[in-house]
Amino acid sequence: MITTLLVVQFVLAALIILVVLLQKSSSIGLGAYSGSNESLFGAKGPNAFLAKTTAIIGVLFVANTIATTYFYYNDRDASLVDSVSFPIEESVPSAPEAPKE
Repeated sequence: MITTLLVVQFVLAALIILVVLLQKSSSIGLGAYSGSNESLFGAKGPNAFLAKTTAIIGVLFVANTIATTYFYYNDRDASLVDSVSFPIEESVPSAPEAPKE
């Protein structure tokens, strides 16, 4: 479960970085590569859409962080060694006898 949440965390981090870089800023940034097709996003362009997407991904990122912390905290006492079974020998071998002279 924790592995899945960590993978989702990395994907959300990459998505939020991408969405923030695509937004318009005072400098052009990567917003210049988003294209000029503004009819897809409405009259105001992609700014409102990207701002809402950033907010949604940010909330998902925080919720995933809290969930990962919760599950990691609950599994802190579990150990991989506890789940491994070691073969127990019934008898202990004795030391070889000393040679008689």
